[in-house]
Amino acid sequence: MDISDVKSKEIYQRVKCIIDEIKTVVLGKDEIIIQVFSAILARGHILIEDVPGVGKTTLALAFSKALSLDYKRLQFTPDVLPSDVTGFSIFDKKTNTFIYNAGAAMCNLFLADEINRTSSKTQSALLEVMEEGKVTVDGVTREVPKPYIVIATQNPIGSAGTQMLPDSQLDRFMIRVSMGYPDTQSEIDILKGKQSTDPLESINKVVTGEDIEEMQTIVDQTYVSDEIYSYITNLVKATRNNSNIKLGVSPRGTIALTRIAKATAFLHGRDYVIPEDVQYVFRSVAEHRILLSSKARISELTTAKLLAEIQAKIPVPQVK
Repeated sequence: MDISDVKSKEIYQRVKCIIDEIKTVVLGKDEIIIQVFSAILARGHILIEDVPGVGKTTLALAFSKALSLDYKRLQFTPDVLPSDVTGFSIFDKKTNTFIYNAGAAMCNLFLADEINRTSSKTQSALLEVMEEGKVTVDGVTREVPKPYIVIATQNPIGSAGTQMLPDSQLDRFMIRVSMGYPDTQSEIDILKGKQSTDPLESINKVVTGEDIEEMQTIVDQTYVSDEIYSYITNLVKATRNNSNIKLGVSPRGTIALTRIAKATAFLHGRDYVIPEDVQYVFRSVAEHRILLSSKARISELTTAKLLAEIQAKIPVPQVK
């Protein structure tokens, strides 16, 4: 993005204000904030995986407030039904017709809290809305409001009452990130900030949903050279041709990597993608999409280590 003209400067200033606003309540997690915002601008959905109490829900709430989005939250438990997500029709005797009651997914930003605590059937209710931005109830298809973002949180596999998300569900999340514990100073600041009021109450509305759609359109138009397209393709192909990886990154993952690389370029004030943009988000896009082979698991290899090796081996193009 050329920020020399007035319009571009205004947009870039709004971007900076959004990030700064989120930083006031999510302390010491600047990289996570940028990656999540990149996914939002790339029209993607976000999966946040970590132990309870590290700020997963706070991050989602902060974005909903700063972006002025219609927000709904659903706590996923074993007794949550698909109709709680998509909605249901009820017969009205007065009009002799069925009336649609919207589910929790009918909003701009849907927080699926602890998504891996519910049944596979309920998890699958999100597949259509995440991929197509629509919900189908009793044969009638309805579009969700735009912009549309799903932020799901989950506790690590192995925690009490959790189960693995199906591969088809995981593949629909553009990125998966982990919050991690705060550093010492950030934790002290969190304690100080919690003494009087809820920090989320101080979040100011920075932009509207229309502003986000405008930013998303600019991101769509970000230039990607043939060299960068080849670089992205080579990275993805390397995950499919590795003896330690049973299942590599899907074509949907390739598209996701390209789109979020564009958004990363936008957040850095450019209207073109460079290799560093791809490298910055490669692990977050790929890690939840690959499945390690039995040999790799026996050898105690991690997805993070394998992806780092792949990234180191693939030649980086020189983009002028």
